[in-house]
Amino acid sequence: MATQTIDTPIRTDEGPPELAGYLAEFADVDSVMSAAEVVRDAGFTRWDVHSPFPIHGIDEAMGIRPTILPWLVLGGGLAGLGGATLMQWWMNAYDYGYMISGKPLFSLPAFIPVMFECTVLLAALTAVFGMLLLNKLPMLYNPLFKSDRFRRVTDDRFFVVIDASDPKFDEIETASLLRTMDPIAIEKVED
Repeated sequence: MATQTIDTPIRTDEGPPELAGYLAEFADVDSVMSAAEVVRDAGFTRWDVHSPFPIHGIDEAMGIRPTILPWLVLGGGLAGLGGATLMQWWMNAYDYGYMISGKPLFSLPAFIPVMFECTVLLAALTAVFGMLLLNKLPMLYNPLFKSDRFRRVTDDRFFVVIDASDPKFDEIETASLLRTMDPIAIEKVED
């Protein structure tokens, strides 16, 4: 007896693309800095500035708060220091006390190298994984990657991107706000 297969049609049309945000292109650092200040003063919270090199003062222009990462690294370092001290006390003074030449069982100077190494190890691991977590990395896809214009960000152009998920985002008002900044071009980013 032969089996009959029923082919289900593959849907190629997934409907109209969804607006992901607006991309405004600028030619120089001064114009992108002033644009960042305008967007910040307008009250947007989900937006970013992209440039081919670090821009001094962009954090202040964007209103970015200091990160919590240094405090996380301090906590990781203190945990490494405390863990190494506790581990060596447990091993040398409590669990298997071994008297050598009349030296004390808990000798802090002898423990310093291990304490230092564990402090550095846990602080470094906290820095790496904390940075990845706080930056939501790895992010393997972004709708900006589809834009031909955005490819120049690694060469000679500066961009302000306002995300459509921002509470203040309105398709018409956001586009008109970007036009007031006199960009080279404004592009809809669709996903």
